[in-house]
Amino acid sequence: MSVHAADEILLGFATALRAAGVGVTPDRAQAYLDAVCLVGFGDRAATRTAGRATLCATRDDLERHDRVFEEWFSRDLAAPVRRQRVEQPRPAASLLPDEAGSGAGEAEEDPVRAAASAAEVLRHRDVAALDPAERARLAGMFAGLPVRLPTRTAARRTPHRRGEVDASRTLRASLRRMGEPARIHRRHRTTRNRRVVLLVDVSGSMSGYADALLRLAHRITAAGGDVETFTLGTRLTRVTRPLRLRDAERAIAAAGEAVPDWSGGTRLGETLRAFLDRHGQRGMARGAVVVVLSDGWERGDTTLLGEQVARLHRLAHRVVWVNPHRGKDGYAPVQQGIVAVLPHVDAFLAGHSLATFAELTEVLADA
Repeated sequence: MSVHAADEILLGFATALRAAGVGVTPDRAQAYLDAVCLVGFGDRAATRTAGRATLCATRDDLERHDRVFEEWFSRDLAAPVRRQRVEQPRPAASLLPDEAGSGAGEAEEDPVRAAASAAEVLRHRDVAALDPAERARLAGMFAGLPVRLPTRTAARRTPHRRGEVDASRTLRASLRRMGEPARIHRRHRTTRNRRVVLLVDVSGSMSGYADALLRLAHRITAAGGDVETFTLGTRLTRVTRPLRLRDAERAIAAAGEAVPDWSGGTRLGETLRAFLDRHGQRGMARGAVVVVLSDGWERGDTTLLGEQVARLHRLAHRVVWVNPHRGKDGYAPVQQGIVAVLPHVDAFLAGHSLATFAELTEVLADA
């Protein structure tokens, strides 16, 4: 089993444990890896003891640890890797000893292939159909989601060794030399990150996807740049500040506390109008890539919804609509809300799995 595969399995378990409510800090995770390095990853009982000793602080933490340990190592990864106990561990660049070249048979690679296969299957699963253990494991996979924010050409030109001739600077340099020829100065336009605005539907029809979509928003926010996030339901709520917290679990919890209409009704037209009146028209949506993550179910007037999306499209650089039902077999965009907005969006994407979230990040990078 490779070093990195073992590291990923253990760090994934620590992330799942954090999602279950245990306060796993980076220091504790480091201590856990060091402990497993000493006792050996193949010793199941020792690995459990190492986790209880380094990751847990209360009696409740111990109970959560044992429950998540059984679900993570027994069901998801089949059986732990069988290897001899390391008697005299030596310091290495990695946290776990490398077993490459140890002469083990193909049986040691089976858990690795099983883990990789399970992770790949989980990437394509509908997040609304996952059980708590699978949701916890999926939460740890968001950190590996590649995100590149869209860019735009800046209006200001800056000095550069290549590009168009900067006549003013070249002339000033020549005058300082009493008219003698001087070095030709050049300039070019730089690129800057384009603002991204995320509008996440947290109504009752989206309750199975809201947590995953907020995790996606947190991952995009963590990529840096100018990212704004709002939730849509019966009212508009700005959750940009809580999602800027570094720790994903704390960010999601803080965002959940800030949203008063979680799993309520849907008034997309009214909340989009509120966004445009309060923020978008004043500049937040101008030239931005606006991503609406919603299934399009509208209890109000769909004509109003279509008018507001058309208004948004006139302000934004691009409008991307992400529907969690878009990628399902047999889906057809026949809901009145979706029919009203489709003429005014630049891209209509699926958004029900980690794989479709990765496709969204690619669209963002190319916007």
